[in-house]
Amino acid sequence: MVRRSRRRKQKFTGLCGREEGLRVKRSCPSCGPETGGEEKKGRGNPISVQLFPPELVEHIISFLPVRDVVALGQTCHYFHEVCDAEGVWRRICRRLSPRLREQGSGTRPWKRAAILNYTKGLYFQAFGGRRRCLSKSVAPLLAHGYRRFLPTKDHVFILDYSGTLFFLKNALVSSTLGQIQWKRACRYVVLCRGAKDFASDPRCDTVYRKYLYVLATREQLGVVGTTSSRACDCVEVYLQSSGQRVFKMTFHHSMSFKQIVLVGQETQRALLLLTEEGRIYSLVVNETQLDQPRSYTVQLALRKMSHCLPHLRVACMASNQSSTLYITAFDPLDQQMPLALSLPAKILFCALGYNHLGLVDEFGRIFMQGNNRYGQLGTGDKMDRGEPTQVHYLQRPIALWCGLNHSLVLSQGSDFSKELLGCGCGAGGRLPGWPKGSASFVKLHVKVPLCACSLCSTRECLYMLSSHDIEHHPAYRDLPASRVLGTPEPDPGSIAPQDPGGTAQACEEYLSQIHSCPTLQDRMEKMKEIVGWMPLMAAQKDFFWEALDMLQRAAGGVGQGPPTPES
Repeated sequence: MVRRSRRRKQKFTGLCGREEGLRVKRSCPSCGPETGGEEKKGRGNPISVQLFPPELVEHIISFLPVRDVVALGQTCHYFHEVCDAEGVWRRICRRLSPRLREQGSGTRPWKRAAILNYTKGLYFQAFGGRRRCLSKSVAPLLAHGYRRFLPTKDHVFILDYSGTLFFLKNALVSSTLGQIQWKRACRYVVLCRGAKDFASDPRCDTVYRKYLYVLATREQLGVVGTTSSRACDCVEVYLQSSGQRVFKMTFHHSMSFKQIVLVGQETQRALLLLTEEGRIYSLVVNETQLDQPRSYTVQLALRKMSHCLPHLRVACMASNQSSTLYITAFDPLDQQMPLALSLPAKILFCALGYNHLGLVDEFGRIFMQGNNRYGQLGTGDKMDRGEPTQVHYLQRPIALWCGLNHSLVLSQGSDFSKELLGCGCGAGGRLPGWPKGSASFVKLHVKVPLCACSLCSTRECLYMLSSHDIEHHPAYRDLPASRVLGTPEPDPGSIAPQDPGGTAQACEEYLSQIHSCPTLQDRMEKMKEIVGWMPLMAAQKDFFWEALDMLQRAAGGVGQGPPTPES
């Protein structure tokens, strides 16, 4: 034992001697050499990292985690250029996704591909059961980032950026303790390739999602007797339970589509197809006859929207069981453009629920319209809205989702942290932390991933998709001062302070609502809702909510004995 300890000590001393004999020093050309006293005796002269070949430095940096590479690039100008080189990101991308053959598109293809594959993930939280924590699904090795997803009755489907559609299955697996348990999205297979978009039954209940409609591109043989082929768009129908293809319809090669949505009942299912030129075509199928092996011809007709208004170019669509919402890419100088909804600005994206909808404009403002029986519009009351009504305390959301009788908003704070807000009916745990629901958007008790970009909720589970695309920049604009609600026009002759946004009037309304509550507990609950309405930072809202919870617990134990030190 003594000899071993001596050898270890001698070996350690030798390593220290080597470290003292060679010191590597980083010097930034923009900062110049470091100023200071003479080097200590016996340590030798420092060596600048710039003396190493750039290929060697890039090779060493490529072994760092993506988070460390980004942090290292923010230290100085030299490391910013090295860490931002495509050679570094090409090695990182091949390490993260060895089977990825092409880097994709964009101005920075390898960096975009590496970050897409580093941040991809599908997270879910079940509403029932004892474990109510956020879990992560299996990550397909062949997936090139995650573009969109759709949960069905039994499984989850994910489309990546290379057009590959993955089938994530729920299955029985054995745990570490040897127990057999049912696990969500734990196995995956490739359903098809060359997919552009996919859709299923638009109703919120996944029980009705029996079939999956996939819009894809396939190579078809050209003229008979020749070996030439050409690409044609088609719609393939798969069984969601097994992934078996049961139906396929192919279109003429001159027609190219980019989006598909469904509307209507099973016997009269209408497929709406959006072309690259912004025109909408539709066809009707009977889902009850799709499993019968027969061939028939369906008629593709131009939708009334594009037939009556040919000058309007549709950018995207959204649908539910009986309605369809179109967002048009319009010319502001066009005087013939109809306005079905009275909106003050251009709409970027939308969400359509069972009987209500949400819109987000170019300034990041949220407008809600429709039925408000459960407070799913987030306006603070339960009055229906026949026109789009702005939710003033929420701005610049990342994603918006409308369900059966509740709504969800994914937002980002000033410190780039994500939080999930919800309103409406809280039955069944669909609003974690708020079982009684809320008529305004409140922060839900859900841990949101850092790179979450979209969300979806079913009867049993809440899903969040994580993916970061460096080519997708925020498209929100700053609202002009003259268009801020409640802000009067500037008066040069007046120097009296104004009340922008009607803050004083809103506070008086909040106090009257608190005063109308009959009990102390009701006043506490109303105060929590009011905190959610106010335009506060995420940390400030968390502070007030925690303080109100402490006061509520202390008030609840007043008549039951002496308070504990914790209360």
